[in-house]
Amino acid sequence: MQIHHTSKWSQHHNFHQHNHDGEKNTRYVLILTLVTMVLEIVAGTVYGSMALLADGWHMGTHAAAFMITLYAYNYARKHADSPQFTYGTGKVGVLGGYTSAIALGLVALIMLGESFSRLFNPHEIQFEQAILVAVIGLTVNIASAFLLKDHHAHDHHDHHDHHDHHDHHDHHDHHVQDHNLKAAYMHVLADALTSLLAIFALILGKYLGWYWLDPIMGIIGAVIITKWALSLLKHTGPILLGDHQAQQLQIDIFNELQSQGLHIVDLRMNRVNSSDLVLVAIVLAHEELDSLNLKQHLKQKFTQVKHITLEVHQCDLSGCK
Repeated sequence: MQIHHTSKWSQHHNFHQHNHDGEKNTRYVLILTLVTMVLEIVAGTVYGSMALLADGWHMGTHAAAFMITLYAYNYARKHADSPQFTYGTGKVGVLGGYTSAIALGLVALIMLGESFSRLFNPHEIQFEQAILVAVIGLTVNIASAFLLKDHHAHDHHDHHDHHDHHDHHDHHDHHVQDHNLKAAYMHVLADALTSLLAIFALILGKYLGWYWLDPIMGIIGAVIITKWALSLLKHTGPILLGDHQAQQLQIDIFNELQSQGLHIVDLRMNRVNSSDLVLVAIVLAHEELDSLNLKQHLKQKFTQVKHITLEVHQCDLSGCK
């Protein structure tokens, strides 16, 4: 039997790919959000504006979401080389995105409840103040969106070689999706959408007397935000649960091993971040096999597979060893 593996004490396989620009810009967005939050709360308290006060505290919910994003970045970077994590901390960002998606869903539920309440129990609206708050919120969120939008899907540089190839077996885009930053970006978009719908409803409410339009826009916004949150949960949940989401790739690898004259006893794949995979296989060989060359061949042919553990049993007429 030939067993090829590497002790976790002698070499740690780190598949964490840090998004430095994304972390830096999220920090800027957090500072911008906190400053706006404090200014609105102070102004709302001094001038007695409930609209400013309410939006200031609403900014606080988004600041909390950005703190989740930054905590995930910090934890992943701090523990990236820890032997406690067999394949590094690549899934920490996915977990951050999943957590923020739940928070986004909760914000949508609160919006939905408040909108229905105002639809059946209308409140007096101070249109000038409310429009001002919505414009401030939209401006802050547009600035935040520009800071985040170019970094939530990008190329990373890691410790593993990436090979250029044009093989038809490689079906996947190798850009690593930063679910952690994507969640923060969605929080910004959600707030921008809320502000935009509010401005539209408030202007029509002020000049046409359509008071009912404000809660209706709130309901529409809540439904759209819920859809975004569910989409993010759909993308992050399976990765956290171990669904490698690469069935065709697994079939292609299985067929490739068979074409080498090997009998596959077991073949398992696992996703270590949003894109990269590891492969564990047990095979039977009837001829002498250079397993190191085979592993290198598989890595070159299937570039999403970043680490391979291959257990080879040599078989002859007397049986397998």
